[in-house]
Amino acid sequence: MGLEWIIGGVVGLLAGIGGGFYARVVLGKRKLHEAENRAKSVLDDAENRAKTIKKEAELEAKDTQLKAKAHFEREFSEKQREIHNLEKRLQAKEDNLEKKFNLLETKEEELFKQEKGIVDKKEHLGVLERQYQEQILETRRALERAAAITTEDAKKQLKESLLEDAKRESATLMMKIEEEAKAEANKKGKYIIASTIERLASDYVSERSLSTVPLPNEELKGRIIGREGRNIRAFEAATGIDVVIDETPDAVILSGFNPVRREIARITMERLLQDGRIHPSRIEEMVAKVTDEINQSIIEAGEQAFMELKLPKAHPEIVKLLGALKYRYSYAQNVLRHSIECGFVCGMMAAELGIDEMKARRAGLLHDIGKAVSHEVEGAHALIGMDFCKKYKEDEGVCHAVGAHHEDIPQIYALDSLVDAADALSGARPGARREVLESYIKRLEDLEKISLSFNGVEKAYAVQAGREIRVMVNFQEVTDAQAFVISKDIAKKIEQEMTYPGQIKVTVIRETRATEYAK
Repeated sequence: MGLEWIIGGVVGLLAGIGGGFYARVVLGKRKLHEAENRAKSVLDDAENRAKTIKKEAELEAKDTQLKAKAHFEREFSEKQREIHNLEKRLQAKEDNLEKKFNLLETKEEELFKQEKGIVDKKEHLGVLERQYQEQILETRRALERAAAITTEDAKKQLKESLLEDAKRESATLMMKIEEEAKAEANKKGKYIIASTIERLASDYVSERSLSTVPLPNEELKGRIIGREGRNIRAFEAATGIDVVIDETPDAVILSGFNPVRREIARITMERLLQDGRIHPSRIEEMVAKVTDEINQSIIEAGEQAFMELKLPKAHPEIVKLLGALKYRYSYAQNVLRHSIECGFVCGMMAAELGIDEMKARRAGLLHDIGKAVSHEVEGAHALIGMDFCKKYKEDEGVCHAVGAHHEDIPQIYALDSLVDAADALSGARPGARREVLESYIKRLEDLEKISLSFNGVEKAYAVQAGREIRVMVNFQEVTDAQAFVISKDIAKKIEQEMTYPGQIKVTVIRETRATEYAK
């Protein structure tokens, strides 16, 4: 029973599996058939659609072709019309050109006839001109025979006569123009210088620098020298100035070519004496402090000079060099004050002449700037100053005026001469320089000596600061006419033997005096 039941189960299971497989095969065949039918249907639809698209494309291509053909035919027709119109215009132009060509041919024939007529007239005129020249030649020969002189000789004599007259007249005219120009220039120059001096107000003598330091007592000399001379050596090394301690009572002399260093040494020495502490480290400390103060005062002095002349500031090095002139003197005249004075004088004269006043002031102010380093740099101070001005981009005219104010280079600009004149005026003021005062007195003595050298002169007095000499003559020995001649002779001798600014008036006085005493 059990075995049969198992076998029956297995048979049933196999029957079920076989039936399921058969069912799947049948179902698969059915689906495959359906898929083939659907694919055939899709393929037929695609073929139909392709045929439709092809027909539509063929129709569209034919339509486009027809449209292009119609457009081409229209454009071709328009081009044909344009070509036809162009042919008409060209034909019209050709007709006009033909007419113009015919007209030109006609005018050319007329011009040819006129040219021929002109040639004939020219030949006729040539014949007439030859006849005229022959007549002139014949007439000239007749005149030469009558005057007994050839034409060439007559021309030569006439030319020589005219040339001599022209030379004489031109020489006279040139002398007159030159005299008038000199007189006018002299008059104008005197007016400018006189008005400038009248307008300028300046001190006669600037303060002088001191190279001597007073001492409260003689004992301080030993402290200045120090043990084995260490203090004085430290002082000289720090300042670059020699200290001279001699038998001069209560004084120490400072010697050096650099005025700024000498001023630093002077102030340092005075402060050390006031402080009482004199030793190498204190000396070095004090020198450094005073050097800073002096450098600051130099810059302030340079800036003040530009402000005083109302000039725009310059390069800091230019300002520093200018301020250093505060400690430089020339013939007892302070160079910085002299430079400021030259700036004012130069500006005044430039204003009178119509030249740039500010530029002239700047040139006058900077003209001696080379003196600030002339003891350190070789060469003339004018050229040194010019080089510094060029280095720090000053105006070219200012640089040239600085270099030319002593004629180290040629004076080619008006500003060069103005700076030269201003420098001379500032230095030649009475009292400005000791040397000028001595030459001024000598000039007065020479004036009186020249006047007294003539016969009949009894007394001579130089007055008005040497601008006039009054001569007293003996009325018994000298007549009025002789007095006039003496004045001329004295003036001539002064011109020959003396050098002086401006002019000198010579006045000869001859008088008769009747004297009686009441008893």
